[in-house]
Amino acid sequence: MSKKFSLLFVALMVASLLVAACQPQVVERGVVVTVEVEKEVIKTVEVEVEVEVETEVRGGATLAIEHFSIIEGTTWSGAHDRAGERIAEKYPEVEYVYREEVGPDLTVPYAEELIAEGADIVVGNAEFMGLPLKDIADKYPDVYLASVIASDLTTKDNFIRFFPRQYQALYLEGLIAGALTETGNIGIVSAFPSVQVIRRQNGFFLGVKTAAELLDKDITVYVKYVGDWYLPTEERDIAKTLITQYDVDVLTQQTDSGSPLDVAQEEGIWFVGKDMDIVGYYGWSSTETVAVSFDTRWEVIYERMVKDWLAGDRSPETVLYLGMDDSMILADGTEVPTVDIMNDNKVGIDAISPQARPLIPDEIVELVETRRDQMIKGVWDPFFEHEFASNGTGLELEGLPIPPAGTVVKQANDTVSDEWLLAEFNFDLEGMEILE
Repeated sequence: MSKKFSLLFVALMVASLLVAACQPQVVERGVVVTVEVEKEVIKTVEVEVEVEVETEVRGGATLAIEHFSIIEGTTWSGAHDRAGERIAEKYPEVEYVYREEVGPDLTVPYAEELIAEGADIVVGNAEFMGLPLKDIADKYPDVYLASVIASDLTTKDNFIRFFPRQYQALYLEGLIAGALTETGNIGIVSAFPSVQVIRRQNGFFLGVKTAAELLDKDITVYVKYVGDWYLPTEERDIAKTLITQYDVDVLTQQTDSGSPLDVAQEEGIWFVGKDMDIVGYYGWSSTETVAVSFDTRWEVIYERMVKDWLAGDRSPETVLYLGMDDSMILADGTEVPTVDIMNDNKVGIDAISPQARPLIPDEIVELVETRRDQMIKGVWDPFFEHEFASNGTGLELEGLPIPPAGTVVKQANDTVSDEWLLAEFNFDLEGMEILE
């Protein structure tokens, strides 16, 4: 790394000589001779000189991910695990290691064990169990510690926070779901109210709402909470309830087990997946049930951390909120944006189930294609274009109450900060049905 230093030349010696030269000179025989010297202006001159400063470049790294759940059979931890593997495939000098089912009480002990074994980057893949890593950041200044963001934005020089703009792909999913429903009822099996969950559900809802307006449909989105991320039995029960009691014919989830998908397949309704291409990667169900999924490439974010660490950067970017206009080239040469719609190993509008495609009007398919292209180019975003009016429901945070129902918090075509989206978007959008 080269830095430019301004070198200031102060002509003190020259000034002294000139001052002395301007004085009368006394010589022998008592004759005084005055020597006249042409006056000069003493200037301060700035000269830019390039000086090479060596930067430590590391030869290799170990990326360690602490997964809050099991990996097998989950979409969230499964996607993080795949990301670690893809990083190791692209960078032979990087090793990927992990621990599963890590709760908050085990985060620090496992992290210190991993660091002792050579880990250079330690990640908590959920906020509730990743935040304790900040407590050991000062103890390990040469290690990057990182955690997913749910709503807390605490950082340190080597404590990095991150999240993908999943709401962008969820908006596209919402367009497709809104076009597919015939009963006008769409259901979300969800974990629990949090800024992270609410933000994603709102992105999906805006897509549904747009489709409803374009197709002149009356659509209701029902949300029912399970109480945790991975409760297969409870997720199954809620999926059944949404279908039998609320006549839902398109189902999605903000939980991590495959139970809602199983129920959708059993009941013969459409399912919209999250976090991974569940058909193409896991072989779960088929495109006869899965209309589309969104796929999260956490590796795009991890690559940023790995590159910074290998370059010896002691001041890495500490909040990474990457979207469809950020991407990574995988080991096989494929370029992948941070999030995208995907199904059966296909992307974009080709990801729409071939069985679902004939049921979706061309204007929606074209809009999905247009909006996806615009988001990849970074010239459009659903959270910029749409108004945010409060439903009066959500999650009350300390010092941040839920806005009363009907309150317009953000006008259409107004910008809100990333910090606001990540930490303060605590209310459902007007029109959602939050079930007890």
